[in-house]
Amino acid sequence: MSEKTGSQPTTYLGRTGVEVSRLCLGTMMFGDWGNKDHDDSIRVIHRAIDAGINFIDTADIYSFGESEEIVGKAIAQSGKREDIVLATKFFNGMKQQPNYRGGSRRWIIRSVEDFLRRLQTDYIDLYQMHRPDEYTDIEESLGALSDLVTQGKVRYIGSSTFQPSQVVEAQWAARQNHTARFVTEQPPYSMLTRGIEADLLPTTHRHGMGTLVWSPLAGGWLSGKFREGQPLPTTHRSDRDPGRYNLEHPQIRAKFEAADKLGALADELEVPLVHLALAFVLRHPGVTSAIIGPRTMEQLESQLHAASLELDDDTLDRIDAIVPPGTNINPDDAGFSNYWLEAPRRRR
Repeated sequence: MSEKTGSQPTTYLGRTGVEVSRLCLGTMMFGDWGNKDHDDSIRVIHRAIDAGINFIDTADIYSFGESEEIVGKAIAQSGKREDIVLATKFFNGMKQQPNYRGGSRRWIIRSVEDFLRRLQTDYIDLYQMHRPDEYTDIEESLGALSDLVTQGKVRYIGSSTFQPSQVVEAQWAARQNHTARFVTEQPPYSMLTRGIEADLLPTTHRHGMGTLVWSPLAGGWLSGKFREGQPLPTTHRSDRDPGRYNLEHPQIRAKFEAADKLGALADELEVPLVHLALAFVLRHPGVTSAIIGPRTMEQLESQLHAASLELDDDTLDRIDAIVPPGTNINPDDAGFSNYWLEAPRRRR
């Protein structure tokens, strides 16, 4: 295992020919959901760009558009729009009334104008469907997205938290209908949440898709703060969803114990657990970029050099012994719930 220093390593975004940094700056924590200081958030974004991160990911739902507005200001002030691969996502409800959410042509065509205005740009590099829409044919969504590509408002399209069968269905539909296809998928992946190794990563690899993994630090569980003998840390996430941090729950207790063992491994290797966690997801040949979500400059600085850490086979074997490949310790961390297993549908 070795750690190198220098600018951010890059790779290709699926089969698009577009080159992106292996660390992608996620911006969910800029705005009301995290760092409410716009100027400070902009400084964090500028630091990431100066450090060689050319890939930025946001979404309309992040602080209900506020995150996008911050990103738009930061990029405009940087004067480096042409150097940045800018990704955003649509799907979640932006108003509590009908037709302001989902994957319909009506909403996709309407919402893109809001994206362009908030981001202060005339095109989006990667426009992603944030979740699958059970009420809309995927052909409907792909057709509308293809029109945006033709108009030049969008360069490429992608999906987020789709299941393998949904990824395949979307690829098939694009081929059958001669529309633009999803060139990326964005699932959760970390040393504690490895379910995508079983089927999703092989599926995206077979279809030549880029895979941008979110929550590589498992929502803070791999920050190094979750250790035996220490008080359970209080974070903005635990304040918002305390049930996900209840150690009386067997699966959450198991996650805590695994995080502690992984922390001990990082201590033995004399590397920060954050670096070990990010290097682990980037080591998988099916992963393009890891989306980091810093709220502060300190958090960003702690992650900037993680992509240069190279893990040897012995280290990977020891991680496998703690969390087996293809396993989600807590199934709730998979990023989706199967609505077909909900009681009203099961019982017809």
